[in-house]
Amino acid sequence: MYIPFLSIQGRTIRKFNALTIAKKSTCGRAKCGCVIAKDGQIIGVGFNSPPKNLASQKRCFSDKSSYDKKVTDKTCCIHAEQRAIIDALKKNPSKMLGSRLYLIRLDTEEKLTIAKEPYCTICSKFALEVGISEFVLYQKEGICVYDTEEYNDLSYRYRES
Repeated sequence: MYIPFLSIQGRTIRKFNALTIAKKSTCGRAKCGCVIAKDGQIIGVGFNSPPKNLASQKRCFSDKSSYDKKVTDKTCCIHAEQRAIIDALKKNPSKMLGSRLYLIRLDTEEKLTIAKEPYCTICSKFALEVGISEFVLYQKEGICVYDTEEYNDLSYRYRES
């Protein structure tokens, strides 16, 4: 669902924070930053990088075709959304219900890039389970806000073009 630019309260500050956080990413393919907010307060932040940011776990450019079909998440990174949810659960567990998740994606040169359509069922299920109410993404249509249940449904319908 497309939401006009000016109707997202706190959008600029969240975008700035998510951009700053995305720059911490060590992923070789794309840098993502995530901020979870509720009632004007940031309750969790995250960026995509290998577990504990360990260089030994970095597999950004490895051949994924060799992975077993049961390995459904082919990235080596903890996703920015996952890390932000973990952060919020550690620091502000009582504020998760009804919160809003902001996700920003940067290219390898740290320039803002358009997020893909919802596709990660791991993150969408995790967000739905902890009570996040909305996902906010920068997409080709502009700033898009999705109800988390809608985001989860779209993630399951995603087909790479």
